[in-house]
Amino acid sequence: MHRPLIALLLVGVLALAGCSWSRRAEPEPTPAPDLTSPPTAIAVNPGPFESGPFAAPAAGAYVGAWIKPAEFTHGGRVDAVDGLEDDLGRRLDLVNTYRRFDELVGTKSDRHFLKQGSTLMVSWATGDNRSIVAGYHDQLIRHQARAMRSLKRPVLLRMRWEMDRPNLRAQMWSSEDYVAAWKHVRAIFAAEGADNVSWVWCPTAEGFARGEAPDFYPGDDQVDWTCVDVYAGNQFQPIGALMGPFLRWAAQRHKPIVVGEFGVAKAWGSAGRAAWLRDAARTFKANPQIKAVVYFESDPVGNGPNQQFQLTGDRAAFKAFAALSRDRYFNPPRPRSPNPR
Repeated sequence: MHRPLIALLLVGVLALAGCSWSRRAEPEPTPAPDLTSPPTAIAVNPGPFESGPFAAPAAGAYVGAWIKPAEFTHGGRVDAVDGLEDDLGRRLDLVNTYRRFDELVGTKSDRHFLKQGSTLMVSWATGDNRSIVAGYHDQLIRHQARAMRSLKRPVLLRMRWEMDRPNLRAQMWSSEDYVAAWKHVRAIFAAEGADNVSWVWCPTAEGFARGEAPDFYPGDDQVDWTCVDVYAGNQFQPIGALMGPFLRWAAQRHKPIVVGEFGVAKAWGSAGRAAWLRDAARTFKANPQIKAVVYFESDPVGNGPNQQFQLTGDRAAFKAFAALSRDRYFNPPRPRSPNPR
């Protein structure tokens, strides 16, 4: 065989090998979950619930979402929310928004969503707990309290949500440090008269499965809404199984529940995602302590298919979520509030 031909064959073999080496790892096959059996019903606390300034609905549950904008500008945020609302054919009750420690609430887009009738759920990434307790950030915290007070509308505040994540241990230090920081921040808000804030404590479903999350609970006198973030990401299980440990814990408290983030990954296929979302709707309705649910409509940059949750573009999955959002159960009456200035 001629040397040029041998070289060409070697190049072809190496190219094929390179393709196989660089291919993204596929999710490991798992048994298909049973999404047709009766939904998990655990949260049976009948109330009444102590929900703070943002009152839980008497019946049913509010629907909201985080929608990742194409650009993190006023226009980008508004376009993202308006686009999803147009596709759903309804306004969102809750708009989730993420803020760094030094990012104040009350932006132009925040006020736009309030004017449209939605309630803000602010996911605030506070910093190192020990430096908070030591008072190094008191001025910043006071500014944030005043910013939220100036909205003159109820706000849901998730202070350092998912505090139980292993990758946050360096900032959290310990559960005791987190609780001390929570109480310190809440005391400053009270001193600044930010009495329009409902305090939302929101760990992960995995943290409850590990048994670690409850240690971070600041106490019934400190929390208005309990919360959990739950995903069918690396594990494709029914949502009731994933958040069962949390629901059993929450049922012992007279607090309404908000599912602060939920999502089903693209890795599980369009039909599987649609079935999971239909089961999620049944599970939410079977647990009347759940008073609000917020979808994570985003494909974070750099994540593989197990950590991509956007429904837009997936016809079957989006249809299932749209059906949830249009269900009368997820459209309870909203209290009237004055428009923000």
